[in-house]
Amino acid sequence: MQLGLDSFVAVNPDPHTGIAPTPVERMRDLLEEVTTADEAGLDAFGIGEHHRQEFLDSSPHVILAAAAARTQQIRLTSAVTVLSAADPVRVFQDFATLDLISNGRVEIVAGRGSFTEAFPLFGHQLEDYDSLFTEKLDLLLKIRQQTEVTWAGKHRPALSGQSVYPRPLQSELPVWVGVGGTPKSFARAGTLGLPLMVAIIGGEPHRFRPLIDHYREAGQRAGHDPAKLKVGLHMLGYVADSNEQAGDEFFPGYARAFTQIGRERGWPPVTRAHFDALAGPTGALIVGDAAHVVAKIERIDEALGGIDRLNFQMSVASLPHRETLHAIRLLGAQVAPLVRGKS
Repeated sequence: MQLGLDSFVAVNPDPHTGIAPTPVERMRDLLEEVTTADEAGLDAFGIGEHHRQEFLDSSPHVILAAAAARTQQIRLTSAVTVLSAADPVRVFQDFATLDLISNGRVEIVAGRGSFTEAFPLFGHQLEDYDSLFTEKLDLLLKIRQQTEVTWAGKHRPALSGQSVYPRPLQSELPVWVGVGGTPKSFARAGTLGLPLMVAIIGGEPHRFRPLIDHYREAGQRAGHDPAKLKVGLHMLGYVADSNEQAGDEFFPGYARAFTQIGRERGWPPVTRAHFDALAGPTGALIVGDAAHVVAKIERIDEALGGIDRLNFQMSVASLPHRETLHAIRLLGAQVAPLVRGKS
């Protein structure tokens, strides 16, 4: 199993001091997080895409290009590219260019996004949510397969043999499908034979087993090699020197962020009891010391039938920079060596 990190580059105030970093300071700190993850031997670092005030990740490929120039080994991914609201030609060109800069370390995680701001911002209708993604993923995969592209669809002008450059260093630029909890999305990824990145931010991870089985079954019915049907997880998590310390440091920022989102979506405010339940043995939060985190990852891996990559999302908690760096080093030194070799 590979172990990595995802960040939405949140720029919220420190939950204890109330002081927020400036955007310049937050970007500086983020790039140090990526270089620290690279030095710690982690496998991947992903940057999300949002178009909201509290996040600085509206242009993930630009951030990843800066990270590519500062790192040597770590794979650099989107988390996710909101393909429904983007032009697949530009997405391919941006990430192919990034692949050249990084010497072949780039991946795209394509999804529809968990927020809706991108749709009106780029002139799309929310009712076309699914058809936009289906059509644009088809075009992205066609561009990946061939330089000269002939294609027609509903939501974008047709291509009639135009060439798309540059081409990436990797012979086939990796494209994952980012999904939430919709069976149709899992089946589509399997039918296409694409690796799957599942966002699990609440509830109990073992409940995703039927959906992951559905993905694997769809892929095998379509004739794809089971070895290519990879499953990754995007999960909220944090590691510190003790379980108590990890919970106390992660909870305040987590509670504020999810209470704020809850106001928009009709969720109740987050309580410490709810947080502690999610951080328990069967919940979706992977928060604790290294031994606790390793044990929980192993349980999730077994419950879901084998996982190929797990990316921690820590930035939601708006942790102080020094604590984030310490957690990254603990992941590399104490967690990754024990979970590698799984799956």
